[in-house]
Amino acid sequence: MPINNILAIRNDRFGEFLLNIPAFNSLKKSIPGSKLTLIVNPYVVELAKCIPCADEVIAFSDKKHSLWEILRFSQKLKKKKFDLCVILNPTKEAHILSFLSGIPIRVGYNRKLPFFLNKKIKDTKNAGLKHEVEYNLDLVKCAGAHILDRTLSIGVKDNIVSNQIIIHPWTSDYIKQWPLENFKTLALKIVNELKIKVVIVGGIEEMLRSKDIFENLGTDLIDNLTGKTSLVELAGLLKNSKLLISGDSGPIHLAAAVNTKTIAIFRNDLPGKTPKRWGPWGEGHIVIEKDALPKITPEEVFIKIKGVL
Repeated sequence: MPINNILAIRNDRFGEFLLNIPAFNSLKKSIPGSKLTLIVNPYVVELAKCIPCADEVIAFSDKKHSLWEILRFSQKLKKKKFDLCVILNPTKEAHILSFLSGIPIRVGYNRKLPFFLNKKIKDTKNAGLKHEVEYNLDLVKCAGAHILDRTLSIGVKDNIVSNQIIIHPWTSDYIKQWPLENFKTLALKIVNELKIKVVIVGGIEEMLRSKDIFENLGTDLIDNLTGKTSLVELAGLLKNSKLLISGDSGPIHLAAAVNTKTIAIFRNDLPGKTPKRWGPWGEGHIVIEKDALPKITPEEVFIKIKGVL
């Protein structure tokens, strides 16, 4: 049967979502003239609309839904008459939705009620033997896509790059958190020794901690924008900056998608969570990795910053 109408589901966190862009591109370009619809987490919708290959973006939260909500959403999808569905983050609900929506070809991983799918591959991601981008491409190969584009890019407004460095000091997982005092020391070294403005960014949930740590430091060269930017605004800010310094978190992938260099701070002793799988995608990025994050010093990171600049 001809495939003209494609649905791709990736509705978890925005960093993981961004690492599917090469998979989305390959799906779209493998079938010229096809329509590609993305199902994403509601807070990722505006960012997803910046992906040139996406024709439509639909919100569906990554949470437990009632049976009535699943049925109602599946009827909405059924009316769109998709020919192919690729589920890139396996969940029971997504597998059920693809079946109830009457989509003839349903592709995903062989777990979490996989009998609702009719094309599937083994999920080996936790081994962390290659990058998440490559794992996502493996899945769209199963869907029949040819791998035509491995680039990670989104469309945001072009800006003139300014002399500022972005620091994102937060992670959603405490075991991946470089000490916040180290980020503070690093920020002060940058402004005092390099005379370069530092902008602190983060989510609204980090506003109070960020205010305690990064404000009232006796310098006007540290600007705290934590909780004050949308994801699209953050993308523009990153594109307008020289460099991002961050731990293992979504903004390193957003920086990579707007062609801004990153220095990423990683633990390398956690199977499936190493930079081999989750590091910044593309050329020109620097990863500093050790088996314990406190072993990485602000001075060590500062030396890398000077090398980049």
